[in-house]
Amino acid sequence: MRLSTIGALLTLAIGFLVASLAAEAQRKAMPVIGYLHFASPSLAPTPAVFLQGLRETGYVEGQNVAIEYRWAEGHYERLPALVRDLVDSQVDVIAAFGPPAAHAAQSTTVSIPIVFTVGTDPVADGLVASLAQPGGNLTGISILAVELVPKRLELLTELVPQAKVVALLVNPTNPYTEPMIRDVQDAARAKRVQLPILKAITASEIDAAFATLASLHADALVTGDDTFFTSRREQIVALAARYAVPAIYQFREFTEAGGLLSYGPSLPEANRRAASYVARILQGAKPADLPVERAMKFELVINLKTAKALYH
Repeated sequence: MRLSTIGALLTLAIGFLVASLAAEAQRKAMPVIGYLHFASPSLAPTPAVFLQGLRETGYVEGQNVAIEYRWAEGHYERLPALVRDLVDSQVDVIAAFGPPAAHAAQSTTVSIPIVFTVGTDPVADGLVASLAQPGGNLTGISILAVELVPKRLELLTELVPQAKVVALLVNPTNPYTEPMIRDVQDAARAKRVQLPILKAITASEIDAAFATLASLHADALVTGDDTFFTSRREQIVALAARYAVPAIYQFREFTEAGGLLSYGPSLPEANRRAASYVARILQGAKPADLPVERAMKFELVINLKTAKALYH
């Protein structure tokens, strides 16, 4: 082989090597966000709003930031392994959606910043030391969904004033269920309605819970705040329609799926705000220095089509 040919091949090989190294360097230079969600892509609120929030701060997926998506598909026991996978991938920050995801992330890493979006009190929940000064490697958005459950019962009894029995659907494995039940029981006593408790931790148990409504003579239903129920909203809304029971839910996503009534914060807005926290951390801010933001606006949504079907 001629020396000139060998030289050309060497030049070509070196060119490929340099290009490969440059691409690898660029990949490593691009920050990576770990997106950890308790539900599945089909049942969770779309991450499109989260991506929009990133774009508003100058970050565009695939251009100057990468995102590793991990979905628990409603199986909370998968979350620790999913977090470990993100940690092993050396992501720069973890966006954790739902209390189970936030706790799994908190238990797995003390060095990678974590931005949570939860419907609970993050101080009482042990996620942060205080709202103003979170401390540690966590901060984020609290949307107060759990605290609003008693208010939802009050709203439902105003819409259905003849209701004497209002069932409450809860997930008994949720650590917030017991205090939530106590608060809703207080609200039920004030409204002078009976409050049977329905429990479900699987899709089949949700079916079984609705099947008991007739024997309980339930006039209406309040869905307790739980990330599992959010992920099963299509099923729950369909069952409420089948049994013709007026029901109130925590997010507008339920009414968009055909539910009668919802009262709570905006999940899309929470996702957008979470994205802004992630961006600030990528720009050098420390979670310990970013106060936790609490939802201040709550929306009451009524599905008129469903209302007409129930009260035609």
